[in-house]
Amino acid sequence: MKPNSNHTSELTLKIDKLRKKMIYTGKQKGLCHPETIRYSEELDKLIFKLQKTENTFCIQL
Repeated sequence: MKPNSNHTSELTLKIDKLRKKMIYTGKQKGLCHPETIRYSEELDKLIFKLQKTENTFCIQL
C-alpha cells in the first residue's frame, strides 16, 4: 500500500512554508518570542504527522 502522495506533498509544502515563517519571525522578533515558539510548535506537529504517515507506509511493506 502506497501512502497518499498528494497528502504527503501537501504536508511537505505546509512544513516548508511554516519553517520559512518561523525563521523570518525568529530573526525579526527573536527566538524566544511567543510567535516564533508558536510556529515552532506547529512545525513539530506537522513534522510528526508526516513521519507518522511515512512510518505507516514502511510498516505496511
